[in-house]
Order: sequence, then C-alpha cells, then structure tokens
Amino acid sequence: MDAEATVRAYYDALREGEPIFPFFAREETTVKFGISERLTGYDAVREGLTEQTETTGGWVVDSKRLCVYEYDDHAQFSDDCFMAWTDHERGIRYEFDSRWSGTLEHRPTAPGDVETPWRFLGMHVSVEGGLR
Repeated sequence: MDAEATVRAYYDALREGEPIFPFFAREETTVKFGISERLTGYDAVREGLTEQTETTGGWVVDSKRLCVYEYDDHAQFSDDCFMAWTDHERGIRYEFDSRWSGTLEHRPTAPGDVETPWRFLGMHVSVEGGLR
C-alpha cells in the first residue's frame, strides 16, 4: 500500500468506526492536531483517538482535493474535506469544511499495526469556516 492509499484507508477506518490510532507512529514525537485538541506522543494519540471512536459515530469524510507527495521513506499529504460526525454523549451532529495535512514515514510493520508500512508522524486537521 502506498502513502496515498494509506491516507484513504485512514479515512475509510474513520468512517467505519474502526480504530484509527494504529495508523500513527509509535513515537513520543508523534502529534495529532484536531479541531479542538492537540495530542502529543503516541500514547496520547492512542488514548484520544480511542475515546473519539467510542464516543462518536456517523462519520463522513468527503475528500475534495487529496494531494500526496511520496519520497523514498517519507510522504506528505494535504486535503480539503467535508467532515461530519455525531457526538453520542452530547447528542450533537457536527459538520465542517476542513483542511487536513500531515507527514508519513515508511517503516516496518509491527504486531497490531494496520496493513500498511506507512505511519503518520504528524497530522493537522483545521476548520475552514464556521459550524454549519
């Protein structure tokens, strides 16, 4: 699986309510910025994304302009996405136009990893406009 297919597989896992933390590198320098949080280090990413998977559902990630640049053992991506989900604890449906970007590194697969050798070192998701 190449880097672009990995980004698309991440989107699919998010939509399906599957664990998404295994897509991230198991490093203390791994970082995931979301609309309202910053998760620094693999343990924080794992905990934060596990909680997200458990408390939200109905995810929509509609990729509009995915660009992936793959090099020898690193890749970078950017995308404009419509995204939506339901927060089950609050009973609120959220919808945003958003920007996604990040870096990936090609590394050996370890037990418990997803079926790709590419891991996110960093990911940033931000909102383009206000809440719909």
